[in-house]
This record gives sequence, structure tokens and C-alpha cells, in this order.
Amino acid sequence: MELARLLQSQGFGSRAECRALVASGRVCVNGRQCTDWARPYEGEGLVFSVDDVCWRYRQAAYLALHKPAGYECSHRPQQHQSVYSLLPLPLARRGVQAVGRLDQDTTGLLLLSDDGAFVHRYTSPRKLVEKVYEVRTRHVVDDGQVRALLAGVTLRDEALPVAAVGCQRLDDRQLRLSVTLGRYHLVKRMLAAVGNRVESLHRVAIGGFVLPADLRAGEWIWLEAADLDLLAVGRLTPKCGGPVHDDPPATLAGQGS
Repeated sequence: MELARLLQSQGFGSRAECRALVASGRVCVNGRQCTDWARPYEGEGLVFSVDDVCWRYRQAAYLALHKPAGYECSHRPQQHQSVYSLLPLPLARRGVQAVGRLDQDTTGLLLLSDDGAFVHRYTSPRKLVEKVYEVRTRHVVDDGQVRALLAGVTLRDEALPVAAVGCQRLDDRQLRLSVTLGRYHLVKRMLAAVGNRVESLHRVAIGGFVLPADLRAGEWIWLEAADLDLLAVGRLTPKCGGPVHDDPPATLAGQGS
């Protein structure tokens, strides 16, 4: 693939813009400056830099972002900043999309990708992908509320009761709640249905992939092959109301930004 076309595929602008980028001497490939935009390269494994920022060629982008509060999962945010503003411009240009949405006040793990099949796989309700949240509630959570969440609660506009696949009480006002659906305000509505209220909501895992402990709010990482394997695991949480006895699986990742 010619270098200008390769850069275009990675989000560095139009073909003409990428040709000018190379011709101006701002691009290095495998550590060496290249000013020939037509020079062919194999994309697989290629390391290049633009304006001294290093990148690795990726046929598709798979990202994990630690979403802070106060950001909307939209390219056209209405009242808050967009989560896409947390990404480098080339990633936004190549068309990465949020895999599902988190409310502006919800924090934690958000996946993004420009792979349409991947986005569908992790947003389709038929795939039953587990999402795990830590929920801080306004009122003390009692055993009856835990049992009701596991048994299923009736929500407006839902034909069938909606049940958590896991509900673990971490303390009097904190739960670890696991669901497979991706409905609007689902966790907040479920807690309201049992007579409680969500004070804060933080997503800690999707499938078997856990938000890395060292990934700070607003930072993102590339998902590597081992991370994608963890996502596909979809390990379900035991249906119990007691404390968590096992540690979440570890993840791989190289810091992005």
C-alpha cells in the first residue's frame, strides 16, 4: 500500500493531505524519514511516526476508554463535552464509534471501534454480553432488594421483567450489578423499581475484560488480541447477594493517551 493511502486509512486526512504530510518531511517509517508518498509498505506490523508521535498500523481500531463524568457519548453533544474529544484527532477521523452509550454522569469502561461487526456484536441484545457496574445507592440495600433484582423487576415499556445476572452487595449502599441488556437508563430504572435510587454508576467490566486499575479517567488504551479474547469470554457473575470472593481477571494493554 502506498504510504499516503496507508496514512489516510489511519485517519491522518485525505489522500492529498497525506501526500503533503509525507512530502513535508513530517513522517518517519520504522525510524527513518520518508518523503516519498508513493512508496509502498506492508501495513501489518508497520511502525510510523507523524510529527514525532509514534503509531502502529492497525487495520481496525479497538479501544477502551475510562470515561469521566460530564461527557456525552455523541459526536453532537447537547449539554456536555463529547467523549470523542478525549481521543487524538486521527482516531476521531477514522470514524471510531462508542460501543453502546454511557450517560454523561456514568463513569468507567467504554469501548470504541471502527469495526462495524465488533460494534454490533457488543451492542446486540441477542449476544447477551455481560456488563458489570458498581452502583452507589441513596438508601441502604436490603436482602429483599437484592432478591428482587435477581428475580426480575417490571419496568415501563418493557414487555417482560428485567433481571440482573449478578448482584453482589459490597457494603450497605454499594452493589456490583451485572446485566446483559443495554436499555436506556437500565440500571437506574431497576434500582428505582425496588425502591432505591442510584447516586453514582461506574462500569467496571464488559465480558471478561476489566477496566485496568491504572487507567485514569479520560485516558484510553488500544485493545490487543488478548484483550479481545477476554471480551469474548462473557463470564457471568454468580447469582448471590454476598460479598465478592474472587478477583476479576487481569488485562493486557499498552497505554494510549
